[in-house]
Amino acid sequence: MRFLFVMDSLDRVNPEKDTTFAFIEAAQARGHESLHCLVSELGVRGGRTFARVRNVSIIEAEPRIRLEADAREVSLDDVDVVFIRKDPPFDRAYSYATLLLEHARGGPLIVNDPRGLRDANEKLYAMNFSEWMPKTMVSSDRDAIFRFVDEVGGSAVIKPLDGAGGVGVLKLVRSDKNARAIADVVTYEGKRLAMVQAFLPSVTEGDKRILLLEGEPLGAILRVPRADDIRSNIHVGGNVVPCELTPRERDLVRAIGPRLVADGLYFVGLDVIGEHLTEVNVTSPTGIQELGKFTGTKPADRVMAWAEQKRKATAS
Repeated sequence: MRFLFVMDSLDRVNPEKDTTFAFIEAAQARGHESLHCLVSELGVRGGRTFARVRNVSIIEAEPRIRLEADAREVSLDDVDVVFIRKDPPFDRAYSYATLLLEHARGGPLIVNDPRGLRDANEKLYAMNFSEWMPKTMVSSDRDAIFRFVDEVGGSAVIKPLDGAGGVGVLKLVRSDKNARAIADVVTYEGKRLAMVQAFLPSVTEGDKRILLLEGEPLGAILRVPRADDIRSNIHVGGNVVPCELTPRERDLVRAIGPRLVADGLYFVGLDVIGEHLTEVNVTSPTGIQELGKFTGTKPADRVMAWAEQKRKATAS
C-alpha cells in the first residue's frame, strides 16, 4: 500500500521517541511505500486533493530518517492511507489542511478524520465526557474564574484552549498575589477563553496517557512530573514509567470509545490524572515508542496492520 504522512519537517523528528517515526518504520517493515508532505504542500484541483510529496524511509545511519531528493505530485486518489501527523497548534494552516483533505473523502483512509479534527479541540472535546472529568469551566472572565477557583477549594489549573505540550499550563492559587496576573496572561486580559480545572493533588504521581486505536486501548504510559513542576509532558521534562489501566480507566475507555469512532477519531491519546479525564489528544498523539519499550511489543505495527485492514474494508 501507499501511505502518506502529513507532518512537520524531518528536523522535528526524534527517532528515539517520535510516534510518526515508529509508524513509518512499521509501514516500511510491512513492505509499504511511505510518502511525506507538509500541510503547505497540499492542494485541490478539479475538486480533488493532491500533494507534493517525497518518499520517506528509515535507514540505519544517522539521522535514521531520510527524504528522497525529488518531489513529485500525487493525487490522494492514488494513496491508500493518509496519516495526519502535524503537531499542534491547531492553527489556521492546520484548519485549511483539514478542509483540503475533505476533497479526498471517499478515497483513502484518513487518520484522523479531518472533520473530526476540526470538531475536536483537545481541551473542549473532553467536555463531552464531563462526568469523567475533574470539575471544569471555560471562561475568559477573571471574576468568574476566581469564583470557580473558590468553589473547588482555592486551587485550580488554568490553560489556554490552543496550547500543547504543557505550554501555558499554570497552577492558579486564590491566595497567590500573582493569581490575577496569571488569569490575565492566559485570557489575554479577558479577550480569550481559557479552561480551568480543579487541581488534582494526584498530579504529582503522574499523568497517564492512554493510547486508543478505534476505541480500544493499545496500552498506557505514565508521565511523572519533575519535583519542581506540575506539568508531566515529556516536552517539558516529564519522566515516563510503565503503568496499567485501572478498572475505572477501562470503564472510561468503554464510555468514550464509541463517540471517538463515530467522529472518525481512530488514533487518540487520553490524558488522565487520578482516574479523571483532562484532555483528549487527537491531532498527533505521542507515546507509542515508550509503550512499546515498556511492554516489549510493537504497537506501531499493530496500528499499521489495522490501517491495512480498515483500508481494505472501506475499499471493498
